[in-house]
Amino acid sequence: MAKKSMIAREVKREKLVKKYAAKRAALKEIISDESKPMEERFRASLKLAKLPRNSSATRLHNRCQLTGRPHAYYRKLKISRIALRELGSAGQIPGLVKSSW
Repeated sequence: MAKKSMIAREVKREKLVKKYAAKRAALKEIISDESKPMEERFRASLKLAKLPRNSSATRLHNRCQLTGRPHAYYRKLKISRIALRELGSAGQIPGLVKSSW
């Protein structure tokens, strides 16, 4: 089980990303538009830099929904390999059979 503080930090980041997503997209569009004057694009880049660092989507890290584990994460299932193995052994994932030989 991951530390509660790390899971809480990740949840906080997700909220910030959702909150500032539209604002960040608008500013990035202004910055990348070559037809706009250089001063306006520069002002937009300064505004983008003033936004909270954790509001960037690249700061998010995938974590297991059950345990909070950050490594060995299956995107399709949103759980870690360890949680997948435990659920598979318990028979809670249809079609998944733990191999043994």
